[in-house]
Amino acid sequence: MDCTPLFINTLQASRGLVNLEKTVIDRVLMLLAEMTENEIPFLLSENEKDLSLADKDDPRYDRLQLTGDRIKSIASDIRRISGLPSPLGKVISEYKKSNGLLITRVTVPFGVVGAIYESRPNVTFDVFSLCIKSGNACILKGGSDARNTNIAIVSIIKRVLNECGLDENVITLLPPGREETIQLLNARRFVDLLVPRGSKGLIDYVRENSSVPVIETGAGICHTYFDEYGDIEKGRNIINNAKTRRVSVCNALDCLIVHKSRLNDLPDLLQLCAESEVEVFADNDTFGALNNKYPASLLKRAAKESFGTEFLSKKMALKTVASLQEALDHISEFGSGHSEAIISENAGMIDTFLKMVDASAVYSNASTAFTDGAEFGLGAEIGISTQKLHARGPMALEELTTYKWIIRGDGQIRP
Repeated sequence: MDCTPLFINTLQASRGLVNLEKTVIDRVLMLLAEMTENEIPFLLSENEKDLSLADKDDPRYDRLQLTGDRIKSIASDIRRISGLPSPLGKVISEYKKSNGLLITRVTVPFGVVGAIYESRPNVTFDVFSLCIKSGNACILKGGSDARNTNIAIVSIIKRVLNECGLDENVITLLPPGREETIQLLNARRFVDLLVPRGSKGLIDYVRENSSVPVIETGAGICHTYFDEYGDIEKGRNIINNAKTRRVSVCNALDCLIVHKSRLNDLPDLLQLCAESEVEVFADNDTFGALNNKYPASLLKRAAKESFGTEFLSKKMALKTVASLQEALDHISEFGSGHSEAIISENAGMIDTFLKMVDASAVYSNASTAFTDGAEFGLGAEIGISTQKLHARGPMALEELTTYKWIIRGDGQIRP
């Protein structure tokens, strides 16, 4: 279908958001949270239609699945966003020139934000909530795997908008076809910013084919380095949490790096992972340390492709290093710039790791599972940027604003 009329309607609707009072926006979000909880049976029934067509063994199945608890958590995130300060109208800088001109730089919305994503129906809620709070309209392009769920979610959002007297075109859900994706990628006249969320293939395709500016939310290939000064009890819990809390998300652990002096501690370190039935792909040294001490059916020898892989499942690579520098080199070669962690009781090692690792989120003695907009106090996230221009890490309200210069004069002319 020709999406141009939809793009025009969304662009026109976005202009009305600039003058909305904060109380109106917060009322929309609070009502959305309430209606979302009230419509749990409806959302679950529509989600089941999508799940019935999905492969349960595919990591995307977990991303696609809604539960009552997950929907309640989404509603809580929406309420948190409602309670956050508006990111708009903040004075970044202000100064008066000798000629009397008052020059001010203030935050403003982008205007129209596009999002292309696979599975993850929670993204539909997150993008709308963050966009309207930051004064942006949004155009959503969900995958065919979540078609029924996304339609149901957007229908609830539009009911809320109508009840609050707002233009329902501030959110547009495009059909899940490939042609509609191509049109969105080339909607430069109508869309100010595009955020892809999904597989590396999707993100690469959007980056390489879009004429609209793109914020790249890259793959999450996450490492944790257990160094020679690491605490076993902390390590055991951190590693298991980072790997198994939710295996299909981008902040899940993919590769455990172990200092060679701690190989004898590896069976204890992975005790909880063994109980969680995590399949490990071990290099020669870690394989030797785990042989006959880790479930044989879950212990495999690492291949070249085991490193630099985002598993999105109960699988994890194991790498041995002889020094912090070797760990840093491995992360530099195979990481994706998402989230990296060190487990150590040595302050010097920790400081060096935190300074030297080039990633959007770098941890010491904590699980990479915390890389999340809500966990960072941002309410939610539109994505986790792994690039360095404009936004990096969890993107929320502030990252959905730009700025403009306001110049107030009293008849000045330039000589």
